[in-house]
Amino acid sequence: MKTIQACSLILIMILVQACSTPSRYQQAHDSTPIFQQSILNLPEPKPIREPMSRRGNPDRYEVWGKSYEVNKGLTEYSQQGIASWYGEKFHGHDTSNGERFDVYQFSAAHKSLPLPSYVRVTNLDNNKSLVVRVNDRGPFHDDRLIDLSYAAAVRLDFAKQGTANVKVDLLAPPLTERDYLFLQVAAFEAEPSALRMKQKLAGVVEEPVYITKDAHDGKWLHKVRIGPLSPDKLEGVQGTLQAQDIHSTLIGP
Repeated sequence: MKTIQACSLILIMILVQACSTPSRYQQAHDSTPIFQQSILNLPEPKPIREPMSRRGNPDRYEVWGKSYEVNKGLTEYSQQGIASWYGEKFHGHDTSNGERFDVYQFSAAHKSLPLPSYVRVTNLDNNKSLVVRVNDRGPFHDDRLIDLSYAAAVRLDFAKQGTANVKVDLLAPPLTERDYLFLQVAAFEAEPSALRMKQKLAGVVEEPVYITKDAHDGKWLHKVRIGPLSPDKLEGVQGTLQAQDIHSTLIGP
């Protein structure tokens, strides 16, 4: 009898703990966020090519038994379809690339675009358009093309309707490995000389400094390089080096 009572008590405790364990979202169903006047004056994101996110960009992933592919090398994209929006239920939770979803920013979710991408969404029902930053995955419904944040839906004037016919045009995909650049500062036969140059550069620039060892005319050359650098960082790093009277040569990946 005591054994049965003890087992019953353990079972009750497990059930209580399970019921009290919070789910990922505080809400079972999505809801409309509180409208903020600042949405109407919020500037559009500036389309720039950011480094590809480490999270949210698998070659292939599966949701609800259906498989999707991420088009990592995408340079052009233009599609028409139905846009929906997501709101309060997801506010403050992680997006697919690890950022926090903010209903009051201009962001979006897409099934196949690499993260983060910048796209222009045009509401074909009223010709209003808006630049948004894609940092999430979804919507996982066959009849939906893109999920927008609440703020984006407000600016495109379909928040009350829930959906809209839209056109999505890619403006700036993320940078891939082949898009990055490197600066070579020096090449030494003697490794200690290369190490001293590396240490000097580390005190000048914030970007990674490394040494490669390559054979050349029967000798080993220790090449001191800075990178990888995205194109938008290149000019700033070159300027910093020039101010220190350090010469560099631009090389590819």
